[in-house]
Amino acid sequence: MNTRKKTQFMTMTALLTAIAILIPIVMPFKIVIPPASYTLGSHIAIFIAMFLSPLMAVFVILASSFGFLMAGYPMVIVFRAFSHIFFGTLGALYLQKFPETLDKPKASWIFNFVLAVVHALAEVLACVLFYATSGTNVENMFYVLFVLVGFGTIIHSMVDYTLALAVYKVLRKRR
Repeated sequence: MNTRKKTQFMTMTALLTAIAILIPIVMPFKIVIPPASYTLGSHIAIFIAMFLSPLMAVFVILASSFGFLMAGYPMVIVFRAFSHIFFGTLGALYLQKFPETLDKPKASWIFNFVLAVVHALAEVLACVLFYATSGTNVENMFYVLFVLVGFGTIIHSMVDYTLALAVYKVLRKRR
């Protein structure tokens, strides 16, 4: 990687990191019903980083988790944010191998849905692990875990992916 590419990579990583930290702190539209939370745009920086590089995606996900911690969200939500490491890394590695996915509408939609399911499963697992280790009775939390967190995450993830892809395509044209 030449110096110019390294500088561009570091600059983009820094910008996406800043956005990932700030969104949970300053975003005015958010719904928080622990363990569920929906912060509009909270995945956009992660998705754009994922479209660019696995390393960038991991760094931005760690920063996003830190942003949720700094914003004072409950720890279960911070753990959910950290669970993004699974879908972000898998998605980035897949796109590294098949970058044309983003340019084919059908393939992109399927990728978006599969990624959203992985995303939701990781978040539900993070909640189950959090509550199981804190002594909470997880058996009575089916609705909260699978409807609010699971299904809600699929919808939220797919919306943010669509927004991120639109932003990414505009930025890619301007390069």
